[in-house]
Amino acid sequence: MSDNWTAIAMVFIGLFLIGGVVSLFKQGLKIGAMVCGIGAAMALTAGVLWW
Repeated sequence: MSDNWTAIAMVFIGLFLIGGVVSLFKQGLKIGAMVCGIGAAMALTAGVLWW
């Protein structure tokens, strides 16, 4: 595992936001799910690139 805590935190935030996408989509809030999905993609990308 990496010693870079920022990368680990960004991946965790991305996974948390993916859970938000699923929750918002089930509630029928598609715009909120899309915004949350964009944030999740950005956080996961940042975490992978930071690694």
